[in-house]
Amino acid sequence: MLPHWCEHNTEHAAEFRAWAEKAGLARAEILEAAEHLERANEALTAALEKLGGPLPAGHHH
Repeated sequence: MLPHWCEHNTEHAAEFRAWAEKAGLARAEILEAAEHLERANEALTAALEKLGGPLPAGHHH
C-alpha cells in the first residue's frame, strides 16, 4: 500500500505544481501543498524501508 500512496502523492504534487502556475494569488499555497506531499513521501519511503521493502520501480496499479 505504501508504494501506491507514494505514487499517487507524486502524481498529485505534479498536478499541483502545474495548477499553481495558473492560480495567481494562490500560487504559493498550492506550491506549499505540493511540498507537503513530497515530504509525506519521504516519511512513507522511510517507513517502507523500515518494513523491509524498497519502492518497486515502475509500480502500477
